[in-house]
Amino acid sequence: MYPTALTQLARGNPFSAPLFSIHKVEEPPQTLNGQKTRRLAAAATAEDDFSCEFASSKYYALCGFGGILSCGVTHTAVVPLDLVKCRLQVDPDKYKSIGKGFSVTVKEDGVRGLAKGWAPTFIGYSMQGLCKFGFYEVFKVFYSDLLGEENTYLWRTSLYLAASASAEFFADIALAPMEAVKVRIQTKPGYANNLRQCVPKMFAEEGVWAFYKGVVPLWMRQIPYTMMKFACFERTVELLYKYAVPKPRSECSKSEQLVVTFVAGYIAGVFCAIVSHPADSVVSVLNKESGSTAVQVLKKLGPKGVWKGLVARIIMIGTLTALQWFIYDSVKVYFRLPRPPPPEMPESLKKKLGLTE
Repeated sequence: MYPTALTQLARGNPFSAPLFSIHKVEEPPQTLNGQKTRRLAAAATAEDDFSCEFASSKYYALCGFGGILSCGVTHTAVVPLDLVKCRLQVDPDKYKSIGKGFSVTVKEDGVRGLAKGWAPTFIGYSMQGLCKFGFYEVFKVFYSDLLGEENTYLWRTSLYLAASASAEFFADIALAPMEAVKVRIQTKPGYANNLRQCVPKMFAEEGVWAFYKGVVPLWMRQIPYTMMKFACFERTVELLYKYAVPKPRSECSKSEQLVVTFVAGYIAGVFCAIVSHPADSVVSVLNKESGSTAVQVLKKLGPKGVWKGLVARIIMIGTLTALQWFIYDSVKVYFRLPRPPPPEMPESLKKKLGLTE
């Protein structure tokens, strides 16, 4: 008999056990070089011609490389919008709106002024991408092994949240120095024009602390952002294939799968921007002002001030997140990395729940 109480509990909590599909799936277990593959990835492939084993050192290294490309390239591409967003956060009286921010910046610094901070952006977010995506894959496998096959399926959303939070903790330590430099260049006119000028000047004034004083606000901003980014993306991909895509994922071409990846990434990005924006405002002001603390900045901004620049950030982060997932998944396709299909209920769990004869 199918347990109704368990079903109702699952329906009521998106971070708990997911909904169960009551149908038989006669599918032989997928193997890779004699080993059973894990089924926790966002995208699938119909081919078995992989360049490496799932969860091997080469697999993690190439995932990290995909993270470098996805984060470094995309964040650098939106530097003009990021610059205006940061200036809107730290000086709302002068810049007032996105359009006004662009016009004032071009008037004062010329078109080239919109590219200020591109070098620390590229370096910092490349390092962050390496740790974010590479460690996410590592922690996802690690926590899955701890939970076991059945609990991995039942608690997969919680697993996505835990793995992404763990990865982002280390990613922000790698990002913090270049983020501090970027914000100082973008929000303090006349302080420094490029990376070479800014780093020695900051070090001379505040020492090493200048580069890491924003790491706690970064954790406040980035960890919730990344948890939403990965968990929302993974579950959105599942739902899109279940309800929106008119054919099974196994029958979709790689290009069709990448379209689904892009759409799911954009949806996840909108939620990411909203969740992490208050902390982003604190980071922007904190890195502009010498000697300030996160608590002081938060009091200064107030409940309304922390939401300044939200529209710009939704546009930026939505596009950014969609492109990041698209690039990351494209790297997996290009290097022929294992891309397991969405999670399915293990046969042992189906038997326990009375879903199989």
